[in-house]
Amino acid sequence: MQSRYFTINGFPQGTPGRELFELHEAELPALAEGEVRIRNTWLSVDPYMRGRMSGVTTYIAPFTIGEPLEGAAVGEVIESRHARLAVGDKVRHMAGWRDIAQLPGEEVEPLPGIEVPEQAYLGVLGMPGMTAWTGLNRIAEMKDGDNVLVSGAAGAVGSLAVQLAKARGGTVVGIAGSAEKLEWLESHGIKAVSYRDRDAAQLTEALQGACPEGFDVYYENVGGTCLEAALNTLKVGARIAVCGMIARYNEESPSAGPGNLAMILIRRARMQGFIIFDHWDDYPRFLEEVGPLVANGEIDYTETIEEGLERTPDAFLSLFEGANTGKMLVRL
Repeated sequence: MQSRYFTINGFPQGTPGRELFELHEAELPALAEGEVRIRNTWLSVDPYMRGRMSGVTTYIAPFTIGEPLEGAAVGEVIESRHARLAVGDKVRHMAGWRDIAQLPGEEVEPLPGIEVPEQAYLGVLGMPGMTAWTGLNRIAEMKDGDNVLVSGAAGAVGSLAVQLAKARGGTVVGIAGSAEKLEWLESHGIKAVSYRDRDAAQLTEALQGACPEGFDVYYENVGGTCLEAALNTLKVGARIAVCGMIARYNEESPSAGPGNLAMILIRRARMQGFIIFDHWDDYPRFLEEVGPLVANGEIDYTETIEEGLERTPDAFLSLFEGANTGKMLVRL
């Protein structure tokens, strides 16, 4: 059986170009004992993948030039030599960026039994959702009534973070860019603030207008101007959960940190970065808490979908243009 898959042909500097990605086709070997073959139906692309294209090991190894790229995917088992997995099982795994995956069964997870569309396990009930829940509850230790600020608030992580925060009763403000994203936030009872065409001082003023008493929690997805403005609006004892800094992912040289970093001292704030893989033991608890809310419609989620394997690089690159509302997915 043939498998089509994407590779990269180099380690890019700055924003990657479409020419970085190459589509290949290869014959799969016969299944070894303990392996499964999966026809992928949904692929996930995520901002963290940009770091794996740098050639440098961070909290995860870089991609290898010429080898199939990796990422979360959902699919159906079409052949199995693993006792736990049968033909027809719907599963999640990390052999994305391809149409047919072949890998050891130990690296494959059957989808949980919650009645939601299968692609939800790549988004709101997958790594992005778990990341939102962990940042608020484990890192920022959100309390009932906390005022919460979220940057990238209409993305895959931020769109759940604002809803989870809203349910705790405080004022929730989301930073986003496009009119569509701002409208989505407002429709869910979130005060929406645009970062477009605003410097840090102007964004600070807008955030103070949205929540004059200041923020107990800041959920950081963006960095740059958003971080600088957020630091100006913290309450004493605020907690900052740093999930990502997408504004910096394509910079060609190190950039200066926020000029007002002293606000962490002045406000006696705590700022902590986290990597979701370190907290995955909490996934069953997250699923138990959030899964039913998604299944019965109490938690809303949106998806931006590209069609076909060939569009996977385009879906990935569009993340850095803010083109997605909610989770960016590729449907095969």
